[in-house]
Amino acid sequence: MTESERQASAATHASAGGDPHRRLARMAGEWEGLYRLWFEPDMLASESTQRGSLRQVLGGRFLLHEYTWDFDGRSYAGLALYGFHIDEARWECAWVDSFHCGSSIMFAQADADATTQHPLSHFSVLGSYGDGQTPPGPRWGWRTEIEQPDDDHLVITMTNITPDGVEAKAVEVRYARKI
Repeated sequence: MTESERQASAATHASAGGDPHRRLARMAGEWEGLYRLWFEPDMLASESTQRGSLRQVLGGRFLLHEYTWDFDGRSYAGLALYGFHIDEARWECAWVDSFHCGSSIMFAQADADATTQHPLSHFSVLGSYGDGQTPPGPRWGWRTEIEQPDDDHLVITMTNITPDGVEAKAVEVRYARKI
């Protein structure tokens, strides 16, 4: 093995190791649970079943979440790619959803301080989106939190944040692992 091959092998091994990647591996599997949606603070708009598959990709570096849910008689789908950026010491996410995102890809990340403050069963990322107006107004925030209290349960909470910083729960998914 050449020196460059040894370095590439060491980099590959290092990029898929450590507690964050073990945390992602623990989430892998087939899931089903309750999807709840809010458009206004404290006013539940809908409940339905969400089915999701979370699988490790690229040697365990990332977790791909593919899911489906229903609202108002129509089916929707989405996917998110979660990962831990080792060099920056932070969680990152790319998210698309046929209902929530339109034709955009939302990129979200946690700062290093937020990453170190959470227990191993929880992580959070923050992204933003435009208001859809022409000309565009101020961007809105969107925080995604993922908590795994035990091996067979997963809670995903998404919070909408106005440009003025007012927060309101927008989505909550309470998954149970399918056996």
